[in-house]
Formats: sequence, C-alpha cells, structure tokens
Amino acid sequence: MEVVVVMSIADRWSVELSIGKDDDETHAEARLVMTDRDQLSGHGKARHNPADPDVTAIGEEIAVARALAELAHILLNTAAAELEEVTHQRVRLDM
Repeated sequence: MEVVVVMSIADRWSVELSIGKDDDETHAEARLVMTDRDQLSGHGKARHNPADPDVTAIGEEIAVARALAELAHILLNTAAAELEEVTHQRVRLDM
C-alpha cells in the first residue's frame, strides 16, 4: 500500500543564482528571496589554474557551491540572532 503525504505550503522561498566570469575567476551569487522579508545573499568564487584545462562548468559549480554554503551560514546566523532576540539567551546553531 502506498502512503501519500499531502503537505500544505505555508510560504514559498526561492534561491536565485547568478554566475559571471572575468579573466581567470568565476563569481557566483546565491540570493534567497523570502516573502515579506529582506533578501539574503551569499557569494562564492573559483579561480582557474592556468595549468588545468579550461572547463567552464567546473568553475561555475565550485563558485555556486561556495555561494550556497555562505548563504546557508548567513541564514543560520540570522535565525540565531532572531532566536536570541526572542529568548534573551545566547543561541548557537550548527550546520
């Protein structure tokens, strides 16, 4: 028997990724767009080693991964600060 779980959507957030390249660096921005809240963004970059083959997709993947990782840390720090405001206690949230 298959069980189907229906989840109601209370809010919808999206992540917009922007990627750019100049000379030997690839830059990425990951922007979290939340309803009725400020946007948060993380940035990442990858540098092309001249000794390596020039494969654009690999640099993009590295830059995006770093931007998403930074965004995750920013979001956790933001949540911790908001919890501290509510609880008036020191909060530490780990990945």
